[in-house]
Amino acid sequence: MSRLLGPVELAVRQQCKTGESPVWDAPRACLWWVDINGPTLFRLTPATGAVREWHFGEAIGCVARVSDGALLLALRSGLVRFDPDTGAQTALTPAPYDPSRYRFNDGKVDPQGRFWVGTMHEPRTERSAQLYCLTAEGLEARAGDVMVSNGLAWSPDGTRLYHSDTRAHAIYTYPMDPATGAIGARSIFASLPPAGGRPDGAAMDCEGGYWSAQFAGGRVLRFAPDGTITDAISLPVSRPTMVAFGGPDRQTLYITSAAEGLTAEQLAAEPLAGSLFSLRVAVPGEAIPAVAYPLSGT
Repeated sequence: MSRLLGPVELAVRQQCKTGESPVWDAPRACLWWVDINGPTLFRLTPATGAVREWHFGEAIGCVARVSDGALLLALRSGLVRFDPDTGAQTALTPAPYDPSRYRFNDGKVDPQGRFWVGTMHEPRTERSAQLYCLTAEGLEARAGDVMVSNGLAWSPDGTRLYHSDTRAHAIYTYPMDPATGAIGARSIFASLPPAGGRPDGAAMDCEGGYWSAQFAGGRVLRFAPDGTITDAISLPVSRPTMVAFGGPDRQTLYITSAAEGLTAEQLAAEPLAGSLFSLRVAVPGEAIPAVAYPLSGT
């Protein structure tokens, strides 16, 4: 049974270099996302169609909601708390890497309110990137051996962490203790052929379906908990980057995309590259909580 209810629609026409990190904000009834190398933070209010922008002086890997109403931004130099109403920034922790060789990439909040964020090796030649969890003591490394950390999501019961390495064309899972955030040994959830794209950002639905944007593959795939593909969404752009469930019923799938790296000929063939898309789906997404703040020690 298909879980797709309607056609892919254009939500916001733009040409983000690397659109990423869509996050639904239920209290504000809006969607946040970033252009990593813009570097710009965006907010869409679907009820009115209004879009607002905030510009920054360094790359923004991802965005997350904070329980006090602010946002958490993973800037190249470190994690900051950002108040979109006043523009005030408060440093949380510095980046744990050499910023000339790494930056933050995909990040997300787990069901218990812990913020997880991965890095990427910018020359993309070493499997030396890490996946971190933010605590009151700072960023703690939880997993490594990846080149481009991506695809974070959790099973509905919180006992399984999903994580991908975009450059390795692989999606992994780890057993996880929801109470402590401790993870076990990783196993391969899905290995994807290079011709079909590379697994980028992802989201989890309430049935345990893992939705993964296929960068350079022009589609989004839904995987059942056993790793089989149940649905495929074709897009008018070749570089989708991440998905997120939003709307009051969490049945609108938002899809970000990238234009950076495309040739003039490719951009002419893909005039919507870098835009934000949406699609109605039959199964709601798992709600993504805000980062618990002040930060706890676990």
